Amino acid sequence: MSRKVALTSLLRGTTFSRAFNARPSFRGNYVSAASLSTLLQFRKLQGAGNDFVIVDNTKSTVPKVSEKQVTALCDRNFGIGGDGVILAMPGSEGCHYTMRIFNRDGSEFQMCGNGIRCLAQFIKTAVEGKDKSAQVTYDIWTGAGKIVTTSNADGSITVDMGEPILQAERVPTLLKPNKVNDLKKEEMAMEVDLEAGGGKYKVTCVSMGNPHSVAFLDDIDKMNPKFEDVGGLVENHPMFPERVNAEFVQVLSRSHVRMKVWERGNGPTLACGTGSSAVVVASVLTGRVDRKCTVSNPGGDLLIHWDESNNHVYKTGPATEVFQGEVDLDELC
Repeated sequence: MSRKVALTSLLRGTTFSRAFNARPSFRGNYVSAASLSTLLQFRKLQGAGNDFVIVDNTKSTVPKVSEKQVTALCDRNFGIGGDGVILAMPGSEGCHYTMRIFNRDGSEFQMCGNGIRCLAQFIKTAVEGKDKSAQVTYDIWTGAGKIVTTSNADGSITVDMGEPILQAERVPTLLKPNKVNDLKKEEMAMEVDLEAGGGKYKVTCVSMGNPHSVAFLDDIDKMNPKFEDVGGLVENHPMFPERVNAEFVQVLSRSHVRMKVWERGNGPTLACGTGSSAVVVASVLTGRVDRKCTVSNPGGDLLIHWDESNNHVYKTGPATEVFQGEVDLDELC
């Protein structure tokens, strides 16, 4: 029996019993769990350790899963396990496809850099039936606008992340702007003092379609207070009205940095694509690195290029299928 079939059989034959609580509801169309088909086909993919349950929802604009089911699917003990659920939806706004992505706490968010690479790989192989080595480009509509993905010959995927948003009020942050961006005359919050959990940080605020707070440290393995203690405090800091993704960064050279990330709605994860992009933007703005830089996440490396010619950020990294199967949603919830 193949690994995929074995996993499918395991998931279908297991009874899950746990109460789950999710916070925000879906935006847009919402469907109750009772109205959904109980058998859900899925594939699980990961990019630099950031893992997602991905579902083909291209035949309908109504999500195949409810808010409660998202939380259950992401549970690593009683569900499939993942940092989020991604739905491949019909195209909109002139794009080939639409991405809807949900945190494991049930909240929907705008964009995920690792997630959209995984989605592009899923569309290519699961939706369109192409070989995983095929070189294709997709325009994908997201909560942050149109994102363009390109599959490369070596199996990696490059994502045009668009232009970073540096205007403090658009990130958004209530931290007082202290610098003006020469290119677009944006009032930026750059290396502004922030206190959380007894720690004092100088943070630079960047949006890559979602908000990021970037703090530079001498050694991210010797944080005081500890990363696990302060990450959630930064995420929910009153200076960030929509919460924030918190990155803590150690510069190794002009072309290489390390980071730890506490994702909004998820907590600590092995990687964050938009976070890696925001880190390089912040590092360039503060004169620490060059515009092409490798970002080492706990789960793997991503190559980031902030192109001076068009102000776009390009992110290149892997997207790998872990397994596929189907799960009975009635038994899961």
